[in-house]
Amino acid sequence: MVETGHVSVIRQMTYQPAERRAATVETMTFDRLRELNDGGTQRADFHVLAVVDAGHGSLTVDFLQHPLKERSAVWIPPGAVHQWDDIAGVTGHLVLFVPTAPVTHATRDLVASPDLAAHWSIRDADWPFVDAARNHLLLEASAPAGDLSTELPDILLSALVARLRPPHAEARFSHPVFRLFRTSVEAHFREHHDVGYYARALGYAPRTLSRAVQQVTGRTAKGYIVDRIVLEAERLLAHDRLTAARCANLLGFPDASNFSVFFRKATGMPPGAWQATSAVTHGQA
Repeated sequence: MVETGHVSVIRQMTYQPAERRAATVETMTFDRLRELNDGGTQRADFHVLAVVDAGHGSLTVDFLQHPLKERSAVWIPPGAVHQWDDIAGVTGHLVLFVPTAPVTHATRDLVASPDLAAHWSIRDADWPFVDAARNHLLLEASAPAGDLSTELPDILLSALVARLRPPHAEARFSHPVFRLFRTSVEAHFREHHDVGYYARALGYAPRTLSRAVQQVTGRTAKGYIVDRIVLEAERLLAHDRLTAARCANLLGFPDASNFSVFFRKATGMPPGAWQATSAVTHGQA
C-alpha cells in the first residue's frame, strides 16, 4: 500500500504490492496492519478483505461502525471511506486485491457489487472451509518471487470469496433485473438521477424496474438512486471537505441550491450543517 496524496484528513491509498509488482493479490496480518495504521481515515482504490480469527475491535466504513469479533469477516470495497477504530487485540489476516483479480464469473460479479456487506459473522459450518481457503492463499502468497504463479493467487482468492458467503450475495445475484440496474446506477448515478433513464437504458418499464429493486432491497428504484447519491455526497462533504457548489458539480446538479434542497430532503440537514457535524464527530479541525 502506498500513499498517493492527502485531501484534508483523508489518506488516499493506491494498490502497489511491496515486492511483486505484477501481483494482483497481497496478504498481511493484523500485526502488520497495526504497524502501518495511524488511526486516520483512509480511502483505497482496491478491495480489503479480512478474516478475524480472534479478539474484539471495531471498524467504521462510510459512517457506520462495525464490531470486529472472533470468526468474522470484513469487506471494504474501493472508494469506501474507512477507519480502523480499535484493532489492538484483533488477530487474523487481510487480503488486498484489485477488482479484476477474481477469476470466476460469480466472484467477479460479487466483487463488482457497490453494496457489499462491510462485516458479518462466519457460520460455524463454513469456518473450516474458509480457514483452509485462507491458509492455502497465504501459503501461495509466501512463495519465492521466482516461483510465484500469477494465476494461483487469483484462483485461491476466488475460492476464499466463494467460501466466505457474504450474506447479501444470494438475493442480489438471483435477480437479473436488479443486477443490471445496480451496475447501471453505479456507472451513471452522477449524471442521471431519474428512474426513467435506467428503465429506458435497460429496456424495462419503470414499474417493472421498481418492482425488481423493491423485491431485493425493500426500497424503491428512486430510493436506491437517492441513497447512492447521498452516500457519495456525504463522502465528499465529510472527507474531501468540498463545498455544496463543488458537490453539485460532481454529482450532476444544476447548482448548489438544487443540491442543497436534495440533500436536506434526503438527510434532514443542509450540506453545511451536516459537514460541520461530521467534522466534530470525527475530530477534524
